[in-house]
This record gives sequence, structure tokens and C-alpha cells, in this order.
Amino acid sequence: MRFRPAVEADLDRLLACTVEDGISWADPERLKTFLADGQYRYERIWVAEQDGRILARAVWWSFAGNPRPMALDCVYADASVEDRVGLAAALLTCAHEAYGERPAYHVFLPNGWRERPRAAAAIAWRREAAARAGLTSELERLRYAWTPDDPLPGPSRRLVFRHEADDEVFAEAFRRVAEGTLDHETRQALLVKDPVTQARDDVEDYKQMPGDRAWWMLAHTPAGDLVGIALPSANNGGPVVGYLGVVPEHRGRGYADDLLGEITRFLAGRGAQRIAADTDLGNVPMARSFERLGYRNYSIRLVLSAG
Repeated sequence: MRFRPAVEADLDRLLACTVEDGISWADPERLKTFLADGQYRYERIWVAEQDGRILARAVWWSFAGNPRPMALDCVYADASVEDRVGLAAALLTCAHEAYGERPAYHVFLPNGWRERPRAAAAIAWRREAAARAGLTSELERLRYAWTPDDPLPGPSRRLVFRHEADDEVFAEAFRRVAEGTLDHETRQALLVKDPVTQARDDVEDYKQMPGDRAWWMLAHTPAGDLVGIALPSANNGGPVVGYLGVVPEHRGRGYADDLLGEITRFLAGRGAQRIAADTDLGNVPMARSFERLGYRNYSIRLVLSAG
């Protein structure tokens, strides 16, 4: 068995690696589109090859222009493979060694996936393979969406929103919002980074999203006290709630609803027909805010990471 990154000559065989269990995002159309715009690269698609056949495939995603893989999108093993777990784990491990890092695996699942035999079986062997390759930490995130069929939130009566062009001002706001946050990814980052570095990295990461940097807003009280951050944004699927957060001294007053309402109004005002958002399963206050403002939970994102 040979493990290697793909090359352009592999395209037809890569497209033939079809996944029919409903949890793969790297279907043929997505593969071609993302290879064309740089979100996928051949060197970030790894294959397990034997006698000229691709028996397994792993596809990593990143923002176009980003030199490093940011997330594992898809793990495939041919139905003829007897030990899919072993083969996929070996392929992932080989790629991780080449990358020098282990990007998280993002799997999109239906609500109630544990009680759905097809979905549970589809994720079971992938989950085990990912764990063997070092992705042992698991996080479930609730996926939400707002559409014009849902009520449009009214304007905040207690906050003033303004756009801010200075990245350092936003970095300081991110640093303050991160204190005591319930967001798992931020808490994990703070275990290995100082707060200022972590905040600046957040700013740079969000700037890579397709949403316009000029959309970002800070929220203040009428007296001028910073309350939080509101980032309308977009990904390749369309408008999203990029980020929102409240500084510690203003928590417990329902300001998340004001921030989310302003993001929703801003994107809807630009013609959004659907606004997507995620939050950690354990971030109950944020989930309740989404539900109060008309967002509907439609699926689950399972994130398998190195912890």
C-alpha cells in the first residue's frame, strides 16, 4: 500500500471516490469547485493506492491562499477494504506527519444521529480511525439557520453599534470577550497561547473569511462602555454569524440577543436569504439566544481534534 498526496493526473479517480452515506462534503461537484478556487489543493488530498487503485482518500480544506490545511473535510475508504479503520488511520497518520500538525476533522451529521443507524454506522469507523490518528477530543456543535420566513429582530434600544477599521482595537475587544468564555475553541487556544496572541490570531482568522472586514462592529452602551463584538460575515455557503461575544462585566443582561439581532438585521438588509451559525452544544446561553431570535437548529457539526 502506498500513501501519497494526490496530483492533477489523479482527478478522474478522485472523483470516482463517491461516498453515499450522507456525511461527506467532498462530493464530485464540491471537489472540482474547491480545487478550482484553491480551497482544496492536490497536495492536501492524500490517497492510499494499491495496484493503481485508490482505496482510501482524505481531503483537507483551507481558505484559498492559506498555506496550511485548516480542517479535514472527508475520509473515504472503498467498500472492498476489509479494515477501513486501519487503512484510514494509517493514511491520516502519514498525512499528519507530513503536515507537522493534526487539523481537526469536521463531520456534518443530522440531529439525533445516534438514533439513526445509517448515520451512526457512517461515523463509527471514521471516528475510530480519527482517534487512532490522534484526533481523540470530541466536540458537538449545534448548527442554526435564519431565513426571511422567520421574524426579523428589531433594532437594539440600549446599544450603539459602530464599525471599526483598526485591527488592534478589535484584538483588544477579542481579548476581553475571551475572559471566562464558554466557547470551547477559544478556551483550548488559551491553554497554549497568551491572551493577546490568541486575540490577534482570531482577528487574522476571521479576516480570511469571504465576508467583508468592513462589516465588523463593536457594541457600546450610550455612555461609551464596550459591551461586545458583532461580526456579520460569510463563508462559501453564504452569509453567517461570524462571531459575537460580550465582555465579562456586561454578561447576564441578555446583550447576546442585541448583538445577534444586529448581525441578523445587517445581513438581512444586504439581501441574505439564509444566515447560518454554529455554537457549542455546551454553550446553552448562546443556543437559547439563537432560538429566541428565530434561528432553527437543523443539524450537528461533530469536531474531532487533537485536543
